[in-house]
Amino acid sequence: MELHETTSTGEADELRYVKANGLRFAYLEAGEGPLALLVHGFPDTPHGFRELVPALVSAGYRVVAPYTRGYAPTEIPATRVTRIDELATDVLALVEALGHRSCVLVGHDWGAATAYLAAAKEPSRVEKLVTIGIPHPAALEPSLRTLWVGRHFIDFKIPGAVSRVARDDLSHIDRLYRRWSPTWRFGPEETAPVKASFADRASLDAALGYYRGFSPRERSEALRGKIRVPTLAVAGLDDPAIGVDAYEKARRKFSADYRVAALPGGHFVHRECPVAFRDAVLDFLG
Repeated sequence: MELHETTSTGEADELRYVKANGLRFAYLEAGEGPLALLVHGFPDTPHGFRELVPALVSAGYRVVAPYTRGYAPTEIPATRVTRIDELATDVLALVEALGHRSCVLVGHDWGAATAYLAAAKEPSRVEKLVTIGIPHPAALEPSLRTLWVGRHFIDFKIPGAVSRVARDDLSHIDRLYRRWSPTWRFGPEETAPVKASFADRASLDAALGYYRGFSPRERSEALRGKIRVPTLAVAGLDDPAIGVDAYEKARRKFSADYRVAALPGGHFVHRECPVAFRDAVLDFLG
C-alpha cells in the first residue's frame, strides 16, 4: 500500500495523491466504507461526478474520483501514447494503492471503456460495474452516424491537434459538449474544470494520447469472453452517436446481471439527468 499525500485546494474538496502503476495520481475523496471508484472520460474531470458523490457517501461508500493518467494535477506520463490496457491497469492498481481489495467501479466515456476492460481482466476486483455513454466495445458497429460524431478519433491523431484544441481559450471543448450532448443547455461552469486541467498543455497532450493509442483493430483478449460482473449500462436517449439498441445488443457479452438505463440526455447523460442517474445507480447497488 502506498503512502497518501493531502493538499488543500482552498475549496470544499481536498486534493489527495497516491502512487499507482508508476504514476502519482491526484484524486478527490469523500466518505468512508467500501470503495466506489469513479473514473471520468474526455474531456472531463472528477467534478463531472459531483452530483453522484454525496448520494454514494450517504449510501455508506468511500468515494474516490481520480484525475486519470495525464490529466493535471495527476502526473504526466513519459510517453505520448496511452493504450487502453494501461488505463485498465491504472484502475486496478489504484484499488490496491487505496488499500482495498475490490470496488464498485463507475466509468464514463474513456472511463467506461477502461472499466469494461478492468472488470474483464480481474472480475474479483470489481464488485459491481456502472458504465456511462459507451456500450461494451463488441456492440459498437461503424455507421455514418458514429463516424461523423466520432470524427475526433481521427482529428486528434493529426499533428497539431493540441494547438487546435487549445485555440481560443479551449473553445473546442465547448463545441464537443454541444456536439455530443445537443439537448443540454450548459453554462461555462460545466467545462471550467477540464479547461483548468488542460491549461497545462502537457496535460492536454497526454489526454489526446489516449486517441493516439487507440486502434479499432486491437481488442484485448480479456474482452473476447463474457464479463462476469453485475453491470448497469447508462445510455443517453439523445446521444447523437450511439443508440440505446447498441447497449441492448451488448447483453450477450455479460454472464451476470446486466441492466440498461436509458435516460434523457446525450453523451454526458449523468450530468444532464443527475437525479434519475443517481436513483438508477443507487437502485442497482441495492
